[in-house]
Amino acid sequence: MAALTLEEISAQLESANLRDRMVALANLRDVPSEDAVPLIKKVLNDDSLQLRSMAIFALGVKQTPESYPLLVKILETDPDYGIRADAAGALGYLGDPRAFEVLSRAFYENTDWLVRFSAAVSLGNIQDPRAHAILIEALDSKEVIIQQAAIAALGEIKDIESVDLILRFAQAEDWLVRQRLAEALGNLPTPKSLSALKYLEKDSHPHVAEAARISLQRLETTSN
Repeated sequence: MAALTLEEISAQLESANLRDRMVALANLRDVPSEDAVPLIKKVLNDDSLQLRSMAIFALGVKQTPESYPLLVKILETDPDYGIRADAAGALGYLGDPRAFEVLSRAFYENTDWLVRFSAAVSLGNIQDPRAHAILIEALDSKEVIIQQAAIAALGEIKDIESVDLILRFAQAEDWLVRQRLAEALGNLPTPKSLSALKYLEKDSHPHVAEAARISLQRLETTSN
């Protein structure tokens, strides 16, 4: 089937049929960013939350100078917490260091756990070491999923200082927390990390044990 032209995609994005609009948005996958973003903007305020979510994700992938301010505006003003969480996540894909302040505010000021989770994940994705204090605070969240995000993000920003603080999760009840710890320690080369990974390598859950093995290999490779 022949690829749609930009004109055809633009027209289809205005269709009354949601499926047509979704197909049109998906057709922007291989379109250059500078051509795709003006068309993505056409559905950023669509009646369908699902389509808006897809469009926001697309903005994180199709990067132009417009992408960052559009995502910040959505994160800071949209009434729907799911859409705000999508915007926080898309800012992480951009990898723009300017997002540190915006994501920090989102973490502290939003009461919705999904937005705070996305903000924590994205703070790891932009790999800004200034996120240390926020992520350490997130370790004490009542939401286990936010603890997972914080552990993973501390690994992403290679925060060696956090090792002692995250090792307490080596015996966490939730195996996903232990897996995130094993993955994070692979980016944190310290003697304590090695010791903890050898412990996690014997974990009863196979995903945790496998993550620990991979991280041990990574640390051994980087030390040679």
